[in-house]
Amino acid sequence: MKKILTFLSLVLITIAVVVHIAGHYFVTIDGSVLFTLRWAGIAGLLLYAVRKKSLATWILVSMVVGAEVGHDFPEVAIKLRVLSQVFLRLIKTIIAPLLFGTLVVGIAGHSGLKQVGRMGLKSIIYFEIVTTFALFIGLAAINISHAGEGIVLPKEHHEELPAVTPQNFNDVIMHIFPENFAKSIVEGQVLQIVVFSIIFGIALALVNPVRRQPMLNFAESLSETMFKFTNIVMYFAPIGVGAAIAYTVGNMGLDILENLFKLLATLYCALLAFLLFILLPVALIVKVPLKRFLKAMIEPVSIAFATTSSEAALPRAMEEMEKIGVPRKIVAFVMPTGYSFNLDGSTLYLSLASVFVAQAAGIHLSLAQQLIIAFTLMLTSKGVAGVSRAALVILLGTVTSFGLPVEPVFIILGIDALMDMGRTSVNVIGNCLATIVVARWEGEFIDNYSPKEDIEKLKS
Repeated sequence: MKKILTFLSLVLITIAVVVHIAGHYFVTIDGSVLFTLRWAGIAGLLLYAVRKKSLATWILVSMVVGAEVGHDFPEVAIKLRVLSQVFLRLIKTIIAPLLFGTLVVGIAGHSGLKQVGRMGLKSIIYFEIVTTFALFIGLAAINISHAGEGIVLPKEHHEELPAVTPQNFNDVIMHIFPENFAKSIVEGQVLQIVVFSIIFGIALALVNPVRRQPMLNFAESLSETMFKFTNIVMYFAPIGVGAAIAYTVGNMGLDILENLFKLLATLYCALLAFLLFILLPVALIVKVPLKRFLKAMIEPVSIAFATTSSEAALPRAMEEMEKIGVPRKIVAFVMPTGYSFNLDGSTLYLSLASVFVAQAAGIHLSLAQQLIIAFTLMLTSKGVAGVSRAALVILLGTVTSFGLPVEPVFIILGIDALMDMGRTSVNVIGNCLATIVVARWEGEFIDNYSPKEDIEKLKS
């Protein structure tokens, strides 16, 4: 039966693809026939997903289903947004207790205070080197493609930007430290939660062992519970991810890809170049098990791509990195810190978009001017990973401060959701790789690790 289902699904998918290609390039085919064949192909994908029984497969299939629903039934698709918002809310409830529990146990239970400082220094050095490469790749890509040249600026725009005030250097520093832990949780300020948890873990490490143990037991139990909580919420992931894609396509349509294809292609080519020429060599240098790493990335990246939210992928990404051999204390420290200091995709996007704005306005920027703007954007973007569409708002505030016109930003606004999918996915990949780099640097990465080893230790 399983072989029959697999064969049937492949047949349906193949027929749908072949007929669509023929209808687009060679012959005229009735729209109702194409509609029927598309859904027959989707039925084949669903049969394949049933056969595989894999959450990653279901997430990928749900993205295809969501895109088709958005294309064929846009009014219905727009109403499905509530399902993606429910999924994001459930994920956000996990982040604060998960980070608190894992960081406290990692600092006060398993590592010395010297190691915490050492990991922090190594992480920051790695983050800044990699994001600088991302910045230069973004500048190179837009200067090669000249995607902004020849664009007719819009006289008006139909969508308002979210109200986020651009940050100066003092704001960036103040943003790091929490004034109220509960307020940081409510506002989703990941960096502030991390800072509080680190200081709390250090303080707990200095407490008498007798008094320290009850809090350690609580924190360890809390982190284990939140990982189980994540597993439960992930059963809803295919629905939430599919709804997010359906809303994006239903709200914007597929034609938007044709209207600003050059800008999108420039960004995605630059992101691909960053993955191939920066992150891949880093992975090879530190001897990352690539096959296992890529497999571990499927679910977190799919979630990040569909929801355009790095936070939505955080719990699953942390769990997957732990499964391939990164100690929990390193995962808990490096990954959330990277969400503020290692936004590779967002940094690349900002450097690219800033020059695009000047090109669209017909303003020539020298290399020195481009570098000043790009480094300013890299600084002001720290700590805004949890703010919706913050990269676009930071871009708007920065180009204004440098005397560039804001109209080209509204061109980017039209496809920002599509651009956000790519840059958010690269953010997640970069932060996951960073955990392995730091673990290897610390000499604590476990090659050929199997989670079953922990179960055997508990039994013994």
